[in-house]
Amino acid sequence: MTLPAEVREKLAELELELSEGDITQKGYEKKRGKLLAPYIPQIQGVDPSLQIDNRIQASSQVALQGSKSNKSRAANTRDERFRSDLHTEAVQAALAKYKERKMPMPSKRRSVLVQSSVEACTPPDTSSASEDEGSLRRQGRLTTSTPYQGHSHPAVEHWFNRVIQGSSTSSSASSTSSHPGGRSVTTTNTTAHAALNVNAAATALADLMAHTQLGVPVNSRVSNKIQQLLNTLKRPKRPPLREFFVDDFEELLDVQQPDPNQPKPEGQQMCPLEGEPLGVVTNWPPSLPAALQRWGTTQPKSPCLTALDNAGKPVYTLTYGKLWTRSQKLAYTLLNKLSSRNEPLLVPGDRVALVFPNNDPVMFMVAFYGCLLAELVPVPIEVPLTRKDAGSQQIGFLLGSCGVTLALTTDACQKGLPKAQTGEVATFKGWPRLLWFVTDGKHVVKPPKDWHPPIREASNDIAYIEYKTSKEGSTMGITVSHSAMLAHCHALTQACGYTEGETITNVLDFKREAGLWHGVLTSVMNRMHVISIPYSLMKVNPLSWIMKVHTYKARVAVVKSRDMHWSLLAQRDQRDISLSSLRMLIVADGANPWSISSCDAFLNVFQSRGLRPEVICPCASSSEAMTVAIRRPPEMGVPPPGKAVLSMGGLSHGVIRVDTEEKLSVLTVQDVGQVMPGALVCVVRAEGIPYLCQTDEVGEICVSSGSTGVAYYGLPGMTKNIFETVPVTPSGIPISDRPFTRTSLLGFVGPDSLVFVVGKMDGLMVVSGRRHNADDVVATALAVEPMKFVYRGRIAVFSVSVLHDERIVVVAEQRPDASEEDSFQWMSRVLQAIDSIHQVGVYCLALVPANTLPKAPLGGIHISETKQRFLEGALHPCNVLMCPHTCVTNLPKPRQKQPEVGPASMIVGNLVAGKRIAQACGRDLGQLEDNDQFLYIQDVLQWRAQATPDHPLFLVLNAKGTVSSSASCLQLHKRAERVAAALMGRLNTGDHVALVYPPGIDLIATFYGCLYAGCVPVTVRPPHPQNLATTLPTVKMIVEVSKSVCILTTQAITKLLKSKEAAAAVDIKSWPTVLDTDDLPRKKSPQMYKPPTPEMLAYLDFSVSTTGILAGVKMSHAATSALCRSIKLQCELYPSRQIAICLDPYCGLGFALWCLCSVYSGHQSILVPPLELESNASLWLAAVSQYKVRVTFCSYSVMEMCTKGLGSQTEALRLRNVNLSCVRTCMVVAEERPRIALTQSFSKIFKDLGLSPRAVSTTFGCRVNVAICLQGTAGPDPTTVYVDMRALRHDRVRLVERGSPHSLPLMESGKILPGVKVIIANTETKGPLGDSHLGEIWVSSPHNATGYYTVYGEEALHADHFNTKLSFGDTQTVWARTGYLGFLRRTELTDASGERHDALYVVGSLDETLELRGMRYHPIDIETSVIRSHKSIAECAVFTWTNLLVVVVELEGSEQEALDLVALVTNVVLEEHYLIVGVVVVVDPGVIPINSRGEKQRMHLRDGFLADQLDPIYVAYNM
Repeated sequence: MTLPAEVREKLAELELELSEGDITQKGYEKKRGKLLAPYIPQIQGVDPSLQIDNRIQASSQVALQGSKSNKSRAANTRDERFRSDLHTEAVQAALAKYKERKMPMPSKRRSVLVQSSVEACTPPDTSSASEDEGSLRRQGRLTTSTPYQGHSHPAVEHWFNRVIQGSSTSSSASSTSSHPGGRSVTTTNTTAHAALNVNAAATALADLMAHTQLGVPVNSRVSNKIQQLLNTLKRPKRPPLREFFVDDFEELLDVQQPDPNQPKPEGQQMCPLEGEPLGVVTNWPPSLPAALQRWGTTQPKSPCLTALDNAGKPVYTLTYGKLWTRSQKLAYTLLNKLSSRNEPLLVPGDRVALVFPNNDPVMFMVAFYGCLLAELVPVPIEVPLTRKDAGSQQIGFLLGSCGVTLALTTDACQKGLPKAQTGEVATFKGWPRLLWFVTDGKHVVKPPKDWHPPIREASNDIAYIEYKTSKEGSTMGITVSHSAMLAHCHALTQACGYTEGETITNVLDFKREAGLWHGVLTSVMNRMHVISIPYSLMKVNPLSWIMKVHTYKARVAVVKSRDMHWSLLAQRDQRDISLSSLRMLIVADGANPWSISSCDAFLNVFQSRGLRPEVICPCASSSEAMTVAIRRPPEMGVPPPGKAVLSMGGLSHGVIRVDTEEKLSVLTVQDVGQVMPGALVCVVRAEGIPYLCQTDEVGEICVSSGSTGVAYYGLPGMTKNIFETVPVTPSGIPISDRPFTRTSLLGFVGPDSLVFVVGKMDGLMVVSGRRHNADDVVATALAVEPMKFVYRGRIAVFSVSVLHDERIVVVAEQRPDASEEDSFQWMSRVLQAIDSIHQVGVYCLALVPANTLPKAPLGGIHISETKQRFLEGALHPCNVLMCPHTCVTNLPKPRQKQPEVGPASMIVGNLVAGKRIAQACGRDLGQLEDNDQFLYIQDVLQWRAQATPDHPLFLVLNAKGTVSSSASCLQLHKRAERVAAALMGRLNTGDHVALVYPPGIDLIATFYGCLYAGCVPVTVRPPHPQNLATTLPTVKMIVEVSKSVCILTTQAITKLLKSKEAAAAVDIKSWPTVLDTDDLPRKKSPQMYKPPTPEMLAYLDFSVSTTGILAGVKMSHAATSALCRSIKLQCELYPSRQIAICLDPYCGLGFALWCLCSVYSGHQSILVPPLELESNASLWLAAVSQYKVRVTFCSYSVMEMCTKGLGSQTEALRLRNVNLSCVRTCMVVAEERPRIALTQSFSKIFKDLGLSPRAVSTTFGCRVNVAICLQGTAGPDPTTVYVDMRALRHDRVRLVERGSPHSLPLMESGKILPGVKVIIANTETKGPLGDSHLGEIWVSSPHNATGYYTVYGEEALHADHFNTKLSFGDTQTVWARTGYLGFLRRTELTDASGERHDALYVVGSLDETLELRGMRYHPIDIETSVIRSHKSIAECAVFTWTNLLVVVVELEGSEQEALDLVALVTNVVLEEHYLIVGVVVVVDPGVIPINSRGEKQRMHLRDGFLADQLDPIYVAYNM
């Protein structure tokens, strides 16, 4: 039973709507169901969709149909690939080998899975139903001598294969008999078997997928996946790399050595191939306009061009007479009626853009010939549909460089263009300003009787410019001269045997390439009648061109493989068509690897409709060389067509080997006929000097003839390379005095002088010296039954350059209904298939939502634009799989640790080399002053309370900038006494007391109160009321670890510690005594406690290090006084000074500056709690300006708040009279490498407010010594050096120039404090190092802490942190190890003492460094690279987990961008650090924990990751 025509038509319309995205999949299915309902007999309990399947399979046609009606196709410039070009069996067999392989699946947050609804429901121009999409496979090889043998064609077995898989009901036997040339059942069984295999493989994989999730407790999901990943990575790599060691500083990337067994060409040197001579035609017109004039005047009624509408009805037939008169009118109008400022707008030779839609060939032809008659140069381009068409900007550049000022278009087209507010056509991005002229009748003028267009002989002037897009996406204009245009028409006429008055059907784009050459130029030369089939009609009715061939008895048809393929899917009920009139079916893209299967399949079906096998004529062409070769029609007595089955491995080495044993990876190609008449063709090496190839070598085909393009317009350099190549013999002698044009086609000359093409330069990817063709890789991907998950014709393959080699990237559009697991499984199988067939690893495989890839004008994917988006991180994939581990094989060799040189030889070596031992010290502490005789800081306070009772010591500012509290010497002393009185009765001397206060005077007063009472204070940051869950446990931990017997705090915090919310976070019953000090009675303590010796413990300083370890250090009274004295000297602090401090007062130097220094030196401290900056970012800087402060301290977080919050407000601050010119030094208190980028941007932004660029510097301290360096007020400015990052990985310091590759700027961390000595020591041998080595910074000073204070009894472990000695050299001094790597460098500057100044550069914490591949990496360097890689990465942290590098990035932007980051992060880390990222975790902003100093807590993050607590948006496991 067949469906009535109108139902078929409606179905076709529905298909089109679906493919265009005008209707959702759901809507489509609903409407389709309605249409088909009356024709489906209802069987009880059977799914109607199955019935449709059965009906189709039972039909007597070849079992080609799928479960849906003729589905419209994604038309595609690269879309000719509808069949896979590899045996499905080959792919399946390859996949079977991989069954055991497990791959961890990426985990994704639900919200990312759900694409926005619109996208999910608008499937793209889908190709066709799942069954027939895979139906046309590449046929097996033909053993018979004649390539075309109708019935027993092996290609059919794949269709069966499909049918068997597709329907549960049809038995193999019935499907066999439904094939006209009924084949033995055995073949079918083997295919059935293959089908089962596939399914088996699929289920096996599914099982593996399932197993990875079983038996694993939920919270360890991540670690488990990583474990799996590790197992995957333990497999041995690709071919073993040659062992070699280069002890050269430039770590050489490992160079892949050529395999000695790889095939090499063995043939003779090829001889250039000559086409037959161009025949002499007696009355051949002298030029194309002359031919038009002849036919227009002698045969005016003769039809020239018939245009069709979308229903396939002829709308208009242009006769030669009409073409002649209308072109003349247009020519006259263009030259005479367009003027600007009374000058004619155009003069002969000007370029004019032709912007005509694909369904209006008539207007285009008139415009094209009108320009030729006016001697203007037409530049045909696509109609720009939106302001953002893919590649549209490049077209604009082309128009601009051609100097185009006028665009011709039709009325309808002009109305459809995007308009600006004024109603004029909008200017497209990158386009020059154009005048749009409509060429319809009413706008053109009839020329006067005496005006005749000049008809000249064909010259070398430019006739027209055809555009082409290069691999990189740039658009070039290829200029074709009048003589070349004429010669090409002549050659085509001769090669195709065109005769006057023939009818030709043209399905191609008439604006360029074969569509233009056959359908617009050569046709007019020979007065032929062209039936032009628009693309839009092909989408609705793929059979339209065949019907027109039948209706018009056309002798010739010009099509692409795609058109043949589409018609196969639609040819069900057309029994009354005959193709017997065709003498030539020109396949314009016959050079494509997949065109052969289209041709064979098409013949197989249409031979019964009168199609003769020998009329199929594939041809090869390129924009530059025009037609290169074409198979001649049968009447010319040419040799029979050829076919070659080539080894893919051989081709990848550029060698032709007819495949014998390697059944899996082969490429079957057909010839593209003979060389064009009058042309000389040779094959040259594609790269480097154009040497002639040997006969069994693949190279680029070059043509020398009078009918090729002449140049790239305006690009003389490229023109010379492409259009003026001189091929040479191996001895360097030119083979001819004629220049050759490179065609960008890769191929060879086969037997019988037939030309074979195996690929294009544009699709060439050279990976570690082997060549792969993008189209072949696409074909392999398509053979992995993709139809369920991705769209055919929507796959882009390209290569990106990462780490000095090409890497293959595959991008496909995913169907909206594909599940995560399905897609992931498909992806892993594609990787395996490509690996087996092409022996090459895929670097990245990405799936994007339906309809999101950039389209080329006639359907198809815009490859270069896709690549651009991939590299910019604007592709927004919904699934990504990266496999850097398998395909990056050129990493530098891992560094082997050399046996350590002994420290003694080190010293001798340094002496011989004239290097200093790296050590330095601050100036001497000098004379004691009056307050320096006090050994105890509490004595200084008592002395000041008597000597200068009213001298103000502290001012605390609130968010408004007003003073919220203050204290003079006496007030502070009195408040301290009250606290001491309260403690003395309750506690014993030496007890530890936790002070939990917000930043303010209370904290300072209770600190001194504790000292007065003989207790040991421990300052603790109070919990954050809004975030008790994370902040309270830290408070609890410090209280417990410090063994505090009492907590002093305010009333508000007392309530908080005992609240219900607190109980949820910690056990509140186990708090020690909590004393609220808000209202203490005014009573004096009986007597002050006097410590027996200055070595007694004064206070404990607790801090969380960057590695997440809570460490308390013990500060003695002696160290406390020494610290204050050293800072006093460095900053020249006296009672008359004021300093501003915007730091947290709980640990390290922040605590010392806030609580100790003012009391010791007597200067006034303006205290700005950093928390207040959240509500008023300008608070600190306004205070500095208001109090004219010369010395100020802040933290990185404060600096960042100012930079981000005030960056745009400097003008407003200036109006409020904020002036920072008073600041002599602004120091950032830090325990890390100086953050140069931040300090520099801070200096730059506030330069406008008078901040001196020399003022900003950093300090350096750590747990063993809280203040090692501090810029102070005197001494040289901090210096910056640039070191080679690659040398640092080897613990060497090599200075380089600013801006050199791999350079890393490091800023000196301030001056070494008075009394401090620093040395650089080897971390392992503990010997001293020379100047140029990176080592651990060791420090010796009177204010070193005396040890760690911990409960866990690990003192032995850490003893050497505080007292360690060099293993050689000065073995007496006791040093403390800082745990930081750095180096010393003697500068040209002089110190205050007149000595040369030694600068200390801190590189990073030793605990944080990552040991990878035998080298030492600092996380911050990798993080800096990563943050630079994409604008949406707000912050980044890296850590390692069992040798895998894990990169966590915070995404600031839409979750759609999450997966874009995976490839960019992997690329940048590979390029700059030679490391492969194992896991990329994308999280929300604020997930990376930061401590109070603004340092990243990478270890906390690592724990969170392994415990799966990060709630990541996406986790990608790089294979």
